[in-house]
Amino acid sequence: MELHFSQGSRAKKIAVVTIAAVAIFIVRLFYIQVLQHDVYVAQADKEQIKQFTLHAKRGEIYAMDGSTPTKLVMNQTVYTVWADPTQVTDKSAVVSALNDIAGGNVRDNFAQYLDMKHSRYQVLATKVTLQQAEMLKKKRLAGIGFDAVSQRVYPEGQLASQVLGFVDANGEGRYGFEQANDAQLKGKDGLLKTVTDIRDVPLTVSDKNIRQPAVNGQNMVLTIDRSIQAETEQALADGVQKAGADHASAIVMDPSTGKVLAMANVPTYDPSQLNKVTDVSALNNDTVSAPYEAGSDIKTFTVATGVDKGAITPESTWDNTGQIQVGDITINNATKIPQITGNVTMQTALNWSLNTGMVTIAERLGDGSNITYSARKIIYDYFYNHFRLGQKTGIELANEQPGIVISPDAQDGGAVRYSNMVFGQGMDVTMLQVVSGFSAVINGGTYRKPAIINGVMSDDGTTFTPAKASTAYPGVISPATSATLREMVHQSHYATYNPHDGSDRYFIGGKTGTSQTIINGKYVNNQTIGTYLGFGGATADKPRYVIMIEVSAKGKEIDGGTGAKPIFNTISNWLINYLGLTSQG
Repeated sequence: MELHFSQGSRAKKIAVVTIAAVAIFIVRLFYIQVLQHDVYVAQADKEQIKQFTLHAKRGEIYAMDGSTPTKLVMNQTVYTVWADPTQVTDKSAVVSALNDIAGGNVRDNFAQYLDMKHSRYQVLATKVTLQQAEMLKKKRLAGIGFDAVSQRVYPEGQLASQVLGFVDANGEGRYGFEQANDAQLKGKDGLLKTVTDIRDVPLTVSDKNIRQPAVNGQNMVLTIDRSIQAETEQALADGVQKAGADHASAIVMDPSTGKVLAMANVPTYDPSQLNKVTDVSALNNDTVSAPYEAGSDIKTFTVATGVDKGAITPESTWDNTGQIQVGDITINNATKIPQITGNVTMQTALNWSLNTGMVTIAERLGDGSNITYSARKIIYDYFYNHFRLGQKTGIELANEQPGIVISPDAQDGGAVRYSNMVFGQGMDVTMLQVVSGFSAVINGGTYRKPAIINGVMSDDGTTFTPAKASTAYPGVISPATSATLREMVHQSHYATYNPHDGSDRYFIGGKTGTSQTIINGKYVNNQTIGTYLGFGGATADKPRYVIMIEVSAKGKEIDGGTGAKPIFNTISNWLINYLGLTSQG
């Protein structure tokens, strides 16, 4: 049986279907354009709007060349090559171009990152030069972008490297000044969000653009004097070779301001060749990060304490038998010769570095025969609170360590401990602490917080703005005590050293130190650290520099007189000429 539909019936059905389709279309459009409007706009923006980091320029670092700042650390523009894997249309062309043009700078197996379609940013190569970047750009590779970044350049090579530190592959400051001042040097990256074309080229006109400018890091000027630093490093290297040592450190400071003029260690490294560093200890600045028993250099602080408290004068005498009893221990002098036994002065004690003389001062700060609690409180007050030994100085360098000076209230802060502390054992200090405290001893009695920042330089390198003077703590000792100590240390220097080079026409003073080394918590007999701590100037009333030298070697005894003092003499005599000091005789 056949069914026949009328023309009118068929038309009605077509009309119904058409109306239904239109209705569905309208509903769908409403759903997309109204209900899902924000979702689809976001998807479109995700495809068309790219976010770019506007990298801040890291601040450059200057040293002083006399009175003029000169660059120690500069920036060189290099490029990071990255890919948006979703936009890469010819993977083989990208791989080939990068291998041919920047093969030495690509990531290991970098082609795998082109397949990460879930990501919009994958780094393919780093530290690409401007020339390489331009060659790659000419290839017009879809999905490939370039970020300009800065790379540190060191025009003076290894000069002051342990002061400076370096910047790692992630742009983070490591060690030294770079780490301690990373935020100030780094600045703050900016942001650019913009509509791009298919090749990720930003379109200049769009209401979608967002731009937050980068804030460049500050250009910092160090107190380090380039010439003094170079001379100090050379003197250390030569001195280590002559002494048969394997380690040495030095600090040169202006005692009136606390400014560090030079700070050096051997061995050292070149921050532009980090791949050649085989021993990471070479990265450390031991003058601030390696507390140790400073030995007889500390005797200058003991004598200063005794003079300032009125317990002794340079002419005060005591009966030196070469040894002295404290509790259940016997303390001996390293030097035992007839001319320094019997009734001798405190000047002789300093000249010949007599331990018994220092213990006698400690006793006279008490009841005259014992290192009493009140004597220990005085010594601790001067060592820790006045001269600031055993605590961080606050200098703007990474990894500064405090060391330790035992309080008389501590369980092991008794007379035996303090009998050792007064000649430089039983306490740990850094070279920077000793130099800073000694500067207060000889500069008239004012402790200056040590400074490494001398100021800032403008972006265009034309305007130097000096930093404020470092914090001063006057009254560490009286001016009269300071004058007495200058003369005592002056006499101590020449008691065992006749330079025959003209430097005796200037006012030079210094003290040797030889301390035992502690290994695994015990003193060893076959290894010592030799030091020399001194100052210089044209006249007695105005010291111009303080120098401290430390020299050591594994398994070797090195004393301050033969190991460290010659290095001090070399730097001191050079400084006399460099600073233009006027001879007084």
